[in-house]
Amino acid sequence: MSVHRIERPDGLVRWQVRWRDGGRDTRARKRTFDRKRDAVAFDDELRRRRRLGDLGLVVGSQETLNEYVSETWARTHAVTLAPRTVETYASLYDFHIAPTLGRLKLGELTPEVIARWQAERIAAGAGTVSVLKALTLLGTILQLALESERIARNPVRLVRKARRPARSEVRPLAPATVEVMRAVVDERDSTLISVLAYAGLRPQEALALRWRDVGERTVMINAQKTGQRRNVRLLAPLLEDLDVWRDAGGSSGADALVFPGHDGEPWAAHDYKNWAKKLPRGRKRPGQRRRAGSPGPFARAAQAAGAPAATPYTLRHSFCSLLLHEGRSVIYVSRQLGHDAKLTLSTYGHVIDELEDAPRVPAEEAIWAARRGPCAPGVSEEEAS
Repeated sequence: MSVHRIERPDGLVRWQVRWRDGGRDTRARKRTFDRKRDAVAFDDELRRRRRLGDLGLVVGSQETLNEYVSETWARTHAVTLAPRTVETYASLYDFHIAPTLGRLKLGELTPEVIARWQAERIAAGAGTVSVLKALTLLGTILQLALESERIARNPVRLVRKARRPARSEVRPLAPATVEVMRAVVDERDSTLISVLAYAGLRPQEALALRWRDVGERTVMINAQKTGQRRNVRLLAPLLEDLDVWRDAGGSSGADALVFPGHDGEPWAAHDYKNWAKKLPRGRKRPGQRRRAGSPGPFARAAQAAGAPAATPYTLRHSFCSLLLHEGRSVIYVSRQLGHDAKLTLSTYGHVIDELEDAPRVPAEEAIWAARRGPCAPGVSEEEAS
């Protein structure tokens, strides 16, 4: 096994790995790479497999996937993840992976088996995006098994992923729609909707917010997703909402949660799911179980406002639209939302185009105007007229 530098007639340089599967009498093989580091990595992998030998692979691959996850992966890798990520991974594994693949030995997880599992999950009615997330998780688990020399290759890398559904363009909710939603929920949820729509917080950021994070002009966000802090502009209408809620809530200590659960404790995962839950629309697929129960407070508010497809995360787009409408730069908007400018352009490019020639409207004025409308919380028909 060796890595060779190959210079083509056109001047381009390629890197070639050459090896034999057996002794001198076996056929020589080669593989060419564009980058040297890829060639070196491949050469190292060939050497590792030769050093490991068939016996090591046979012994390591007798462990079942469930055994490996509980006894090795969870103890060595899961501890490096954020608690929320661990919770998400556990849900994906228990729901999608464990029932079908968990009892199989690591050596039995071939690309064909995994591809069949992916197809069967989607055919059974599981969401394509959710299945793709589970496939990514499975690939992460098996990559660690590869690195610890339990398997010879990561079979997930050879599986062709299902086509991801086309993402529809973001359609931010206007302040008037947000105000209708606020009008039909209780005071806590009304203020929470304001924070989501008029500060652009991610739902988990809003639920983790404490009063010490709320200033006169900005809100300090400890972003759980990125692990970074950012200051978000505090619009005057939102500051007013927070002041009213703080006076009504009774718990005004600096360390108190801005939005505690109805029991006064932090929201559990099921509390948020119940709050945001909406009933499925359209026909259910054969074999798919329809969710029981009624929609949660947020979904009912969205339905009342004529935006049944809205989710708590959707309101984040409204804040972005408000900033763009008042003429803020992409860099400014990106900093407020807590992601990079490239993502802002790819997600909101059509919104930027629509507002290119539109008159600039300050965000606070747009919100105040919506609150003077007939559907604003606390506004009577006489006041609106």
